[in-house]
Amino acid sequence: MKQSIKTIVMVGLTLLIAAPTFAQDKTIKRKVAIGRFSNETSYGKGIFYDKENDPMRKQALDILSSKLATSGKFILLEREDLDVLVAEKGAEMSKIGADYIILGSITEFGRKNEGHEQVFSSTKTQTVEAGVSIRLVDASSGLIIYSDEAKGYAETTSKTTLGIGGTSGYDATLSDKAISMALGQLVENIINKCMDAPWRSYILDIQDGQYIISGGASQGLAVNDKFNVYQKGKSVKNPQTGMMIELPGKQIGTVSVQMSIGDTPETEISFCSYTGEPLSADNLANYYISDK
Repeated sequence: MKQSIKTIVMVGLTLLIAAPTFAQDKTIKRKVAIGRFSNETSYGKGIFYDKENDPMRKQALDILSSKLATSGKFILLEREDLDVLVAEKGAEMSKIGADYIILGSITEFGRKNEGHEQVFSSTKTQTVEAGVSIRLVDASSGLIIYSDEAKGYAETTSKTTLGIGGTSGYDATLSDKAISMALGQLVENIINKCMDAPWRSYILDIQDGQYIISGGASQGLAVNDKFNVYQKGKSVKNPQTGMMIELPGKQIGTVSVQMSIGDTPETEISFCSYTGEPLSADNLANYYISDK
């Protein structure tokens, strides 16, 4: 009798492990492309200023990339031609291959030195103030879904008494700290906006009963993960804004991941089984996959 109970328990565990799990229980990484990050201030811009090699612009870009990567919720994509694609309208946005595009700029930057002399001592304080602006764009629609700006401050103080004490020269790290503080105030909102919206994928092809969708292991997809399949809603024009709006889709089935392949996040695909209403193989663009 004890042996029979043990066998039943082991069979139950095996079924539990093999059972598909819905993706609502896990985090699917979003693909994010950081586009133009410009320096709109006049600081450090001399006669030989090179916009493409602006050190402050690169500072902000590196800091933002690091903060997003540290969150573990994104795959960051590099696009040398992103500025060109962002400038295009509508369907051109789909060429980027990302879920979201981040555009930013340094809007304010200032550095000041203050000194205070006393009879036996003196202090010197360096202060840097930086302001940054961020826009988060939904790549599928080209719409700005989040826009905000923030300021950051950083300072360092040195003090000497009777000529003894630290001396403070030009501190280049203060600009990093000020920009990092400003971006830090915006990154959490960026993460929330990206992760609150449902993740989407698309059916690329149907081959021998296998449904091939975009996305793979680097985004967090695993064997036996299940996703909902929707038929796209009707696109209607909002007479108030003149913009096209996609109405909510209709859930018609589910896919279950069987295998994922691909060398890069851009080329990864997953082979899935499908259960639900019949799909039109000639009109796969009319369907999408979602984790919610």
